[in-house]
Amino acid sequence: MNHCGTQKPETERLVLRRFTEDDALAMFENRASDSEVTKFLMWQPHSDVEVSKGVIADWINLYSDNKFYQWAIVLKNNGDEPVGSISVVHYDEKTSMAHIGYCLGRKWWHKGIMSEALQAVTDFLFDVAGFNRIESRHDPNNPNSGKVMQKCGMKYEDTLRSSDWNNQGICDAC
Repeated sequence: MNHCGTQKPETERLVLRRFTEDDALAMFENRASDSEVTKFLMWQPHSDVEVSKGVIADWINLYSDNKFYQWAIVLKNNGDEPVGSISVVHYDEKTSMAHIGYCLGRKWWHKGIMSEALQAVTDFLFDVAGFNRIESRHDPNNPNSGKVMQKCGMKYEDTLRSSDWNNQGICDAC
């Protein structure tokens, strides 16, 4: 693998970039405070913008590590405001595998934005960072997340019973 950290891939509609301190309010308002957005995630909705500021401060400190991959998803026709995020939440050096997690504000659901972001990140991780395998998982009660993965060429491998957890409790993982 050729770890190179969070670079700045672009697509026709998106810029994937590093988070900055100025992104905290947009992060809080667009997605992090929304219990519907975080319903199937592993972190609780942010109670106030200070929580979002703290999370972003941690990420900014980690950007110096070339093994850290965390992107703000920005629509080119929407200014510089992030509408979501996508990241490598886990990787394995021995198998050159990256596990991807993502989150998008509800206002931007069902517009192909996350599929476009995931494809850009997948291409980057394969072509630039040299990963051998990209994977992700979703709660079967959140089939739209699985559709994002399938649009990007990921293959359904199995459902692992009671193998994961999210804000709904213990769950299956597809």
